[in-house]
Amino acid sequence: MTTFNLVVQSPALASDLIEQAAALSEASGVQRISTTAARLLAVDASPASRTELSAWGERVSVDTAYIPAGSRLTDCKVLAMDMDSTLINIECIDEIAAFGGVKEQVASITEAAMRGEIKDFSDSLTRRVAFLKGLSVDVLQAVYDQKLRLNPGAEQLISTAHQAGIKVLLVSGGFTFFTEKLKVRLSLDAAHANVLGHDNGLLTGKVNGTILDAQGKADTLSAFAQACGAQANQIIAIGDGANDLKMLGLAGYSVAYRAKPVVRAQANYALNIAGLDGVLNWFES
Repeated sequence: MTTFNLVVQSPALASDLIEQAAALSEASGVQRISTTAARLLAVDASPASRTELSAWGERVSVDTAYIPAGSRLTDCKVLAMDMDSTLINIECIDEIAAFGGVKEQVASITEAAMRGEIKDFSDSLTRRVAFLKGLSVDVLQAVYDQKLRLNPGAEQLISTAHQAGIKVLLVSGGFTFFTEKLKVRLSLDAAHANVLGHDNGLLTGKVNGTILDAQGKADTLSAFAQACGAQANQIIAIGDGANDLKMLGLAGYSVAYRAKPVVRAQANYALNIAGLDGVLNWFES
C-alpha cells in the first residue's frame, strides 16, 4: 500500500495553517520545507480526506498536493510546459491584437477556447489570427520586449529540472517567434508552436502549415517522452487551458497552473497560489 505525504504551500504559510492541515489529514509528522511550504507525513489519502483538504486549501489560499512518499525529482525524465499564461504571464496573441486595436475581440475568443467552450482550437486560432492581418511583424518584438514576462518560479523550476537530468519541452498553441526566443533564453531542450504567416514585413492573418492543437500538443509530448525513455510517472506536464488537457493526460504529474476550472477538475495537481517552482517542493531530496 502506497504511503502518501501531503505538501502544503502558501506565501504566508503560518504555523496554524500547517497544524490545521496536519489535523485534517491525520498526519504522523511534519517537516518544514521552507517558510512557504511544509510536508505532512504519512497522511490519510482517502478520497474523502482529499476532498476535504482540497476544499480547505481553497478557503485559506493554500495549495495541497498528495505525493507518494520517497518521490524524487531525479526519478522524472521530462518536464513539458505550455507557454501562454503558464510559462509566461500573457496570451501573446491577445497582446499582438492590442497593437491593432482588436484585443477585446481576440481575447474573448481566447478566453472561450481556454475555458473549453470552443471545442475546435484550430478554428478558434484561425479566427483570431485573421484579426492580425496587416500588422507589422515588428509588433511581435514589441510584445516580447514590453509585455512578456516569465511567471514566478519559472527559471528556478527549469534550472533545477536541468540539474536533475530532466529534459524540458515547451509546447504551445502560440507562435514560434516567442517559443524560439524562450528556448534560447532558458536553454530548453525543445520547443514547438505555430508559425505566424508574414509577407513583406506584414502579418498575413494566417498560420503557416498544420496548426498545433490539443492533439498536436499531446503527440509532440508523446514523441518527446518516447525519445527520452520516459514513462507516464516520469513526466511532469504543466498547462492552464482546455487545449492542454490531452497533453496533461499523458503525465503522471499533470499540473494545472492558475488554470481554468475544466483543467483543474482533470489535472492530478494544481498550483493556484504557489509559483511554478512549487513543483519542486513536492519531491524529497
